[in-house]
Amino acid sequence: MSLLTRAAGAAAVMLLLLTSPAAADNKKVVLSQAFQSMLYLPLYVAIDEGFFTQQGLDLTKETAGAPTVALSAVISGSAQFSIHGPEWTAIAASKGAPVGIIANVVNGAAVWIATTPDFKFDSIKDIKGQKVVTGLMPTTSTSLFMKLLKENGMDAKTDVEMIPVAIGTEPGPFIAKQANVAVMYEPGLDQVVAKGMKVVFGFPKAYGAYAFSAVTARNDVDPDVAQRVVNAMEMAMRFMATNEAKTVEIAKKEFPSLEPAVVEAAVKRMLADGVYPPSVDITADALKVSMDTQIALGNLAGQPDYKSFVVRKYIEPALSMK
Repeated sequence: MSLLTRAAGAAAVMLLLLTSPAAADNKKVVLSQAFQSMLYLPLYVAIDEGFFTQQGLDLTKETAGAPTVALSAVISGSAQFSIHGPEWTAIAASKGAPVGIIANVVNGAAVWIATTPDFKFDSIKDIKGQKVVTGLMPTTSTSLFMKLLKENGMDAKTDVEMIPVAIGTEPGPFIAKQANVAVMYEPGLDQVVAKGMKVVFGFPKAYGAYAFSAVTARNDVDPDVAQRVVNAMEMAMRFMATNEAKTVEIAKKEFPSLEPAVVEAAVKRMLADGVYPPSVDITADALKVSMDTQIALGNLAGQPDYKSFVVRKYIEPALSMK
């Protein structure tokens, strides 16, 4: 090999290194998730498919155990980003915390109502007087259920008997027939469906676009790092929209203790119902519908200002990526 050829080869490698974010930067970032949740599958796809690495990031995922703990990690600076419901960020911001949301993660009200197979259900009013398994408050599933009752002239305290249980344990008492009705997230929903229960109401289709989970960051976050995180999430969502089978396989890997058939059914349901968004975009309408639930329940005094709360300076460049 001639000296000229070797020099050209070295120059090509150098050019590749200089133009590769992963090789050039490898910036360390910490993201705190509220839980290990199937709702956060776009995050896991971004990790497993190497999209953060492609964006020049060395991302560490931490599990906080609660939305408020994950958010506190961002506020304190022990994590740069967190994933959980945007209502927690809105509540903190309303109290002066310097935080906002920078990317969509879940864009549908990912909650469903299931009943025993012989329960007659024509409308939500049919559950009046029934025992209902729900998640312990505060949680969006129970909040949505209470709001739905109110919209239909019922009171959660007097018209139904709620059986509150730890989030994720709803299938147990429901399958044990302690109640004929349950309000559920995935994968619990498809766990009970596999046992013969039926889905009678889906909040995703009832509400449409609904900002359910999002990436939160401090207002003073490193803008370059934030952009790369949003870009990686955008790559993951585009991947999920066109690679259903591989998305299911990643979910099975992330949740090995669940029956593979349950994981597959849950992922396919959430893709079909629009729970996983096609992009990181968060519309003003989706945010409003989400925050209206919290306002109706008294958790939030008013709507956050969309223009300052949703940081579109990161969303727009991600959406325009080729």
